Amino acid sequence: MTQKEISTEFLTKCASGNPKEAFKLYVGENFKHHNPYFKGDAESLESAMQQSSRESPNKLFEIMLAIQENNIVSVHSHIVQENNDIEFSVVHILRFKNKKIVEVWDIIQNVPEELINENGMF
Repeated sequence: MTQKEISTEFLTKCASGNPKEAFKLYVGENFKHHNPYFKGDAESLESAMQQSSRESPNKLFEIMLAIQENNIVSVHSHIVQENNDIEFSVVHILRFKNKKIVEVWDIIQNVPEELINENGMF
């Protein structure tokens, strides 16, 4: 699998209720992430993704674009939480080492109910 394929598979598994499997398959040693709401280790992020899956098991997760350059992959996604219909535009940036994800950044933006921009967010 390419790093881009691993990234999309990892995020899809996490969003669809399989974060434990995703982390086991694709996350490398000394993993760190930069989400400001959780500690920076793999365990805290995996736990948060498991909780999200329990709270919103039928959320919509759609990958809009994935770009790979060297050992970095960026994935732009559309997420709709089922329990409150809040929509998000998310960009995950994943850094690889030896075909494993070792670092993740996520940038999240709410999709407003009424868009002024005629091009939309996707």
